[in-house]
Amino acid sequence: MPKLIGSTQGLKPSQINRLNNLYRRRLPPAEVLLPEQARALAALSHEIGRQIGLVVDRKGEVRQVAVGGPDSLPHIDASRMRHGRARLAGVALVHTALGPSGLSQADQTALPQRRWDYLAVLNVDDQGLPGLVRVAHLLPQPEDGQDVRLLRPFMAGQTPHDMAALVQSLEDEFARLAPPLDVRAQAAAILVSVTTGSRQLAEEHMDELAELARSAGLEVRGRVVQRRQRLDPRTLMGPGRLAEVLLLALRQGASVVVFDQDLSPGQAHNLALLTDSDIKVIDRTQLILDIFAQRAATREGKLQVEMAQLRYLMPRLTSRDDGLSRLTGGIGGRGPGETRLEIDRRRVRERLHRLEKDLQEVGKQRQRRRDQRKRGGAPVLSIVGYTNAGKSTLLNTLTGSSVLSEDRLFATLDPTTRRLRFPQEREVIVTDTVGFIRDLPKELRQAFAATLEELAQADLLLHVADASNPMVEEQIAAVERTLDELDLTQAPTILVLNKIDKADPEAVTALVNRHQGWPVSALDPPSLRPLLAAIEGMAFGQNAGAV
Repeated sequence: MPKLIGSTQGLKPSQINRLNNLYRRRLPPAEVLLPEQARALAALSHEIGRQIGLVVDRKGEVRQVAVGGPDSLPHIDASRMRHGRARLAGVALVHTALGPSGLSQADQTALPQRRWDYLAVLNVDDQGLPGLVRVAHLLPQPEDGQDVRLLRPFMAGQTPHDMAALVQSLEDEFARLAPPLDVRAQAAAILVSVTTGSRQLAEEHMDELAELARSAGLEVRGRVVQRRQRLDPRTLMGPGRLAEVLLLALRQGASVVVFDQDLSPGQAHNLALLTDSDIKVIDRTQLILDIFAQRAATREGKLQVEMAQLRYLMPRLTSRDDGLSRLTGGIGGRGPGETRLEIDRRRVRERLHRLEKDLQEVGKQRQRRRDQRKRGGAPVLSIVGYTNAGKSTLLNTLTGSSVLSEDRLFATLDPTTRRLRFPQEREVIVTDTVGFIRDLPKELRQAFAATLEELAQADLLLHVADASNPMVEEQIAAVERTLDELDLTQAPTILVLNKIDKADPEAVTALVNRHQGWPVSALDPPSLRPLLAAIEGMAFGQNAGAV
């Protein structure tokens, strides 16, 4: 981490030397600044006409010096600062302000973004003399509707509090108030949705995002929905609201912020710059990819998930540190050689190419198995549907199998094939594929193309929908839309309205009338008899009858 950052162009060598000398001056942890330190800092800031910021650890040692403009500081990299669950950064920011102004809105916004122990502003008058010091720190709980406390202004050396003791007490209180993490969860998360649509629809989508988070092993600690007339092209939400989200994460002991909207590479980069702490900011696609990575069990599934992850990563590769752009050419090599970023991209392209070849081979093997099934003459029935609609449970009940089935999104990923026997020595081949979801990430759709080819070979599709889900209509539409995008609407389809044991009877009746679906409970074999008759009739050319 460079010790001197920011706008140093145009400064004299003597001024740069004085800036570097700031590292040799240890600040008192309890008092923020001594009078002689304040005078030297104010004089230098006035002389160069720019703000100067000092990043100071709890021992009083200066970790970084930042030189900004007349009214602002540059971005300060906090990636190597001490972080932990429900803990402050372990460093404070002390900076000058030319003129009598106090803490700016940018200062107060930076507090939760950087998790500074505290933020102090030293006013510099028009003679270059130090004025009042103004200090702000985060509050473990709101007080009078405020999240930040402003201490009484004081002159250097006359602080009204022992700042070292105050910071320690604040951190202890943050840790005490943060709920303990559930032993079944890997981390705690805050869910965020920024929308230009209706709040009700956003809340419904947040319910699904919460289920995705649970499937990924996250414990949801808070939800934030913001309606805007226009999304912020840089960060989706404004800096003030983002600061509120990060403060909520600090108070709740959350280490992950999940956006329901997909973040562009630029937005992801900007959010990473604004959250230099232990907070990880991800979007819905990343969350789904993480679930797939956890659940993939077969070689094919692992290859598909890795391909999807690399496709997602490729446009988001960026150089996060100039120090990574090292020269890698050998002795006598011409030019600067390849930067780390170029090497990363090349390696990703090479790995993608290899994965594509491996998946092509897997696809050929799957095609040979399909050809063998065709020669057997048995019709092929493919089960499709929204994730967690009960497809695997239905497969188990129909065929007497024991495929993994759980009440969570994307419990199973790998396609499964079983035989369903009817009387008169007739049978159909039943295949269960990965569940769909609204706005299925294109990276997943491309990676799972070989698996979804199973659907193109089906003689009959069994579309399973969760009749007990309040968003069942939207889920049915999402599956139909995905099938249409995949050009898989040629095969006849039976709509199965599952989980009627959990659904309102009147709602089920309305769904049956609206969609001509078959109401069943996959956990109740007798309820499947009419459906079995319909399947047999459509698979072997008989009259399926009516519901």
